[in-house]
Amino acid sequence: MGRPVRGADPGDEGVRVIFTELELPGAFLLDVETYEDHRGFFARSWCRREFDEHGLDARVEQSSISYNRLLGTLRGMHFQVAPAAETKLVRCTRGAIHDVIIDLRPGSPTYLQHVAAELTTENRRALYIPEGFAHGFQTLTDDAEVLYQMTTEYSPGHARGVRWNDPAFGIEWPIADPVILQRDARYADFSEAVLV
Repeated sequence: MGRPVRGADPGDEGVRVIFTELELPGAFLLDVETYEDHRGFFARSWCRREFDEHGLDARVEQSSISYNRLLGTLRGMHFQVAPAAETKLVRCTRGAIHDVIIDLRPGSPTYLQHVAAELTTENRRALYIPEGFAHGFQTLTDDAEVLYQMTTEYSPGHARGVRWNDPAFGIEWPIADPVILQRDARYADFSEAVLV
């Protein structure tokens, strides 16, 4: 009985990150290009050079994991203000989430608009969220785990939020009655929110 023939490893130059800009300028959906063989696959999930080529902030100052026990858990909508404004790269490493971002940049042509993306273990997608965006997600499975990479450390004094179901944004969440922290549920209407 012969041994399986090992596939040639692609090395760092054999695969790349695939960047797709979303309807909100500066926000990107990232897909991995996989190299597959009998062992499984290899994929690059982050590359400073490729981020630089797309004009994106590639700094990583902090990384965090969010574990969510129950389907329907909603976290958001969160952001930080200057001088601790942050860019985030978010990926679902277990289960599935409905990820949402809102453009809160005054003067932006897409001000107050939002986009959503499904991030799952299977699709291995990530969402690049620039400064000036609020971010939140709702879990589509039990035991969902989310990995964050951020350009700035968490700063409680600069942390802000807007309400997940504020009519100003018109977000349609997949599960109507979420499991949510009271702080997130009680954020003020956008018209009264503190954005500085």
